[in-house]
Amino acid sequence: MSDIPADLRYTSDHLWVSRRSESQVRIGVTDFAQRSLGDVVEVSPPGPGTTIEAGQACGDIESVKSVSDLIAPVSATVSDKNGGLAGAPELVNADPYGEGWMFDAEAEPSALNQQLAELLDASGYRALTGE
Repeated sequence: MSDIPADLRYTSDHLWVSRRSESQVRIGVTDFAQRSLGDVVEVSPPGPGTTIEAGQACGDIESVKSVSDLIAPVSATVSDKNGGLAGAPELVNADPYGEGWMFDAEAEPSALNQQLAELLDASGYRALTGE
């Protein structure tokens, strides 16, 4: 059974979004996704300054099983990426909601509010995954 924290929002592409401030979010892959992928061997999140569009590929994650696109959960500008993943991609498997985060992004607060409202809550994500 996957860990699905109640305070996060989720996409059907198995990313989580955590609100960090009025205009900033942190994004990563869910516990369900990391278990499905298997051992993560490389992560290529978008870099700071990159404009991402909700529903569009913005990076990728490679495991021993496959390479998968990271699909942006919101439209925003990337403000930071987790540089620790370059040398330790296994953090995604060990701590997907903590040290294994992918990137932070900034958006205009009211637009961000609307985008987050359109994402799944924990119960919706649990129903999607059957967990």
